[in-house]
Amino acid sequence: MATTADIRNGLVINFNNDLFQITEFQHVKPGKGAAFVRTKLKSLTTGKVLDNTFNSGVTIYPVRVERRKFQFLYKDEAGYNFMDQESFDQINLDEKLVGGADLMKEGQEVEILINAENETPLTCELPPFVELEVTYAEPGIRGDTANSPKKPVEVETGARIMVPLFIEQGERIRVDTRTYDYVERVK
Repeated sequence: MATTADIRNGLVINFNNDLFQITEFQHVKPGKGAAFVRTKLKSLTTGKVLDNTFNSGVTIYPVRVERRKFQFLYKDEAGYNFMDQESFDQINLDEKLVGGADLMKEGQEVEILINAENETPLTCELPPFVELEVTYAEPGIRGDTANSPKKPVEVETGARIMVPLFIEQGERIRVDTRTYDYVERVK
């Protein structure tokens, strides 16, 4: 068992009979009254994000999880198939457990959170940035920056990303997997 002093980003806790990952937290010590911890919790089963406030010193129940490196192999009607980088075991994950699935290409290395108590996969996380090739881009019109200096393009995985007007078809771009934002052009 732990207390609110042990809260940190990425910690997985058992809360309201569900597993939640702490995505944000803030210790607050007001001038008047008791201290408390404001948190944003993401459910690992439903994906919902909720705000919760814990009183300072309250007991929380952390769950032991392991982060393991897997390689994305392919997608079929059963779901997404991954291979463990160390043991070469293959697992199949449902689409709701895979975050950012439309930015994943075959051979992509991902991290899967696994509940260490019962060896069940909880979520699949892509690296923060991925490099993708632009497969379709409408030509940008020179000087057309009055309305919007961005245009939609399609990348090799099928995802649509908003990019600056100078990006052309066939170029490689770096994309932030958390926000789906264009980061930079890759040489």
